[in-house]
Amino acid sequence: MLQGAHTAIVTPFNTDGSVDYVRYCELIEFQIENGIDGIVPVGTTGESPTLNNDEHMKVIEETVKAVHGRVLVIAGTGANSTAEAVDLTTRAKELGVDATLQVTPYYNKPNQEGLYRHFSAVADIGLPVVLYNVPGRTSREIAVETVARLATHPNVVAVKEAGGKVERVKQTLDVCDLEVLSGDDALALPMMRDGAIGVISVASNVVPGVVASLIHTALEGNWDAAQLLHSRYVKLFDAMFVDTNPIPVKAALAMMGKIQEVYRLPLCEMSTADKETLRKAMVSACVL
Repeated sequence: MLQGAHTAIVTPFNTDGSVDYVRYCELIEFQIENGIDGIVPVGTTGESPTLNNDEHMKVIEETVKAVHGRVLVIAGTGANSTAEAVDLTTRAKELGVDATLQVTPYYNKPNQEGLYRHFSAVADIGLPVVLYNVPGRTSREIAVETVARLATHPNVVAVKEAGGKVERVKQTLDVCDLEVLSGDDALALPMMRDGAIGVISVASNVVPGVVASLIHTALEGNWDAAQLLHSRYVKLFDAMFVDTNPIPVKAALAMMGKIQEVYRLPLCEMSTADKETLRKAMVSACVL
């Protein structure tokens, strides 16, 4: 269902800090025109922690309208509170999204049984669920055993692996029948060699055609060509994380003239040195 390259899209802001829906829809067109298979709004890259609930749902609504069925929409509707995650997911389902990305509750640090009950409650809503394992942001890893338990639920369809461990792909596939998506551009190809079926990408905000080509080439089994693409752009992939995501990717899009470089506190601009590192990577990759 979720095979391919999906973009964890940024949320652009106007200079007054409000959501810039005009440029947001332009970004979505840029993605679709360049072969991306899905849009993932209001995830980490979309600065979801600083959007209020009304903005959160409005961004999802605008995504569904702009996409108009041409690619998948996998809406970020996770939360620390299970009740809030259920509410956001229910509302996103009513808006017509194709699936939901559910991050591990990232402050209250539930145990594995709590994680199982949390994700199961969301899955009971009836929308396909992509589990989001990102221990670097949540202080909790979804244990492979818990993933296997959740995989028995008919609506838990995939897991986004963003823990930096390629071996998690085989460990997961050895114990359950679940689609695995890489959550790290630099590890997408290694993970696909081990059985992952795509990526939820940050770099594709900037180079959607490159990421789509890399993933599609790997899915076709043309590993040598995929490796060449990976090797050519891996420095750019790494540069997207020279500072906290989504600071570098928004800076990159601003350099390209696609958005204004505006963040919501506590996120702010990166240092001059980091921005120069990013700029050099973009020049090297012929993005600038």
